[in-house]
Amino acid sequence: MHFSTYISDLLYRYECVIVPGFGAFLAHRVSAYHDSKTQTFFPPQKRISFNAQLKENDGLLANYAASAENLSYTEALRNLQEFAYELEQKLIKNETVVLDKIGLLSQNEVGKIIFEPIINTNYLTEAFGLSSYVSKPITREVLNEEVETLEEKAPIHISAARRNNWMKYAAVGILAIGLSGSLGFFYFKDIADHNFAEKQKAEIAVENTIQQATFTIDNPLPAITLNAFKPKGNYHIVAGAFRVPENAETRVQQLREAGYKARSIGENKYGLHQVVYGSYTDRIEAVKEMREIRNNDNPNAWMLIQEIK
Repeated sequence: MHFSTYISDLLYRYECVIVPGFGAFLAHRVSAYHDSKTQTFFPPQKRISFNAQLKENDGLLANYAASAENLSYTEALRNLQEFAYELEQKLIKNETVVLDKIGLLSQNEVGKIIFEPIINTNYLTEAFGLSSYVSKPITREVLNEEVETLEEKAPIHISAARRNNWMKYAAVGILAIGLSGSLGFFYFKDIADHNFAEKQKAEIAVENTIQQATFTIDNPLPAITLNAFKPKGNYHIVAGAFRVPENAETRVQQLREAGYKARSIGENKYGLHQVVYGSYTDRIEAVKEMREIRNNDNPNAWMLIQEIK
């Protein structure tokens, strides 16, 4: 049985997933933060940890496995206990246990279990689709310092006589620029007035043409019948969430061409447009379909369960 996959599925919705007789995986919410050393911005996420003291069976993982594998609760619990035993034996042999999308388990010299989470998976569904961002440093101040250094190294000396001559030339130049600016203003004003008058003429001609035009349809087009499916169900297999609506529609079209009954289920509270492979009324069917999609198309697909209103 794929217990590591089941644990990963449950961590999206629950804060604690217990493996009876072995320990519990805990999900702690962490706010978005900025690393000043690497200039990296990290989105909010769930940080996964492990507690070997929580071993009592709460039924969550066993019930989920029973539903996914279509087994009785007793059979699923027995398989879960065998899974916990296998983990303990590997750790006793100083082997490193790799739980896909969750983390690594190992045992130190004193027999304590060490857990190292995999940071690539964000179990906070509210931040789905968000990734870290590295901000490039601004070099404006550095360039200014370089210019000041060059000026200090190569100062320009101007004598008093040459400075007076340059002041005369500068005064004449400023007067010439002022006159040319005034003449230029009137010149461009005439051009702007001319363009505005021509624009009005063009708009009046277009309005007259539209008013005189008549439209006739001799052969009306035949009616078109669309065969559209009506998706329903509270179990959605999510393919992605997009900030731009056009990107969401493009993804829907791609999935439909691949044979899925994809659609957009609207925006979440963060303004992201969610696209799903399909919607299901039966949870077991949805779990099997999600596993098939993860194996063949998208390993990051996940299940969204909407409450019945």
